[in-house]
Amino acid sequence: MNTSYFKRIFGSLFLIAVCLPLFAQTSLPRSTPAAEKFDADAVIQYLAAVKAAGPTQELHSLMIVRHGKVIAEQWLGNNAADKPHQLWSVSKTFTATAVGFAVAEGKLKVTDKVISFFPDKLPAEVSDNLKEMEVQHLLTMSGGHDVEPRRSNDADWVQTFLAAPFTHKPGTFFVYNSMGTYVLSAIVQKVTGQKVLDYITPRLFTPLGIVGATWDESPQGINTGGWGLSLKTEDLAKMGLFILQKGKWEGKQLLPTAWFDEATTSHIASMPSGRRPEQLTPDTKEKDWLQGYGYQMWRSRHNSFRADGANGQYILILPEKDAVIAITANVRDMQDELNFVWQYLLPALK
Repeated sequence: MNTSYFKRIFGSLFLIAVCLPLFAQTSLPRSTPAAEKFDADAVIQYLAAVKAAGPTQELHSLMIVRHGKVIAEQWLGNNAADKPHQLWSVSKTFTATAVGFAVAEGKLKVTDKVISFFPDKLPAEVSDNLKEMEVQHLLTMSGGHDVEPRRSNDADWVQTFLAAPFTHKPGTFFVYNSMGTYVLSAIVQKVTGQKVLDYITPRLFTPLGIVGATWDESPQGINTGGWGLSLKTEDLAKMGLFILQKGKWEGKQLLPTAWFDEATTSHIASMPSGRRPEQLTPDTKEKDWLQGYGYQMWRSRHNSFRADGANGQYILILPEKDAVIAITANVRDMQDELNFVWQYLLPALK
């Protein structure tokens, strides 16, 4: 692959990272690739490979953090460091973190029954499976639905979720369920008296220096939870570093380490969104979606884990490399997007 073009275009990539922090008061520290034992040419090769893949692999931004310092950052097209990006299901990890804060403050337990929070929204007949569903089952996408309930702006979303058939015993069957994450958001609002965004801002966003966050709401005035959050690329990198450091930020433990031990562990066998166990074959392509699911985070290959959202939004956390990779994009094949990371960026983390 001829990379001379990309060296001309992106030659200032690392200069930007070292010499021109855009938000000096809240930005992560910058360093050089060499100082953090990262092969700088890997980013050039990665960007060239993404471009060569064609218009279906449209990268918007990339930020790499190693040993707590930004060593590479790039925005493409009309995207920019100060421009928020729609995160889609990356939002789920932030909702789960809000649950973590509520647990730490004694406002709820992951073993609490979901129906206990919504006695006025239950169906006429409450099935045994619905009775058994706990907060932890929502966190792990194993609440018991066979398919995700469909929401309607003409109905209460929590009621819609609870009225759908609970075919499976909670904790036994994985189905990707954004409505379940919405119910987590509703639970946080119920026990704290605040929307998730308002609740986590002083606990998470303010300490991390994240400003300007917006989050969509349901017709009932509840943050959508499973989607709808918009943040800047560096905000994603900060969140990844916060998770990598197991809740510690600038020497202060904001959220107990034990929460992250649970959140990043595989609690249930996972499947790509929309796929079922009987549809999987030994050569199933989406291998990074088959590594297990934690608390609103996916396990990935190479002993990593991630928040991810539709069209290629990622917070990829690599504990063995002490690294975080934040990506925003508009791609058709998210597995290919990860494959480029594994092929070019992972080996460069010496």
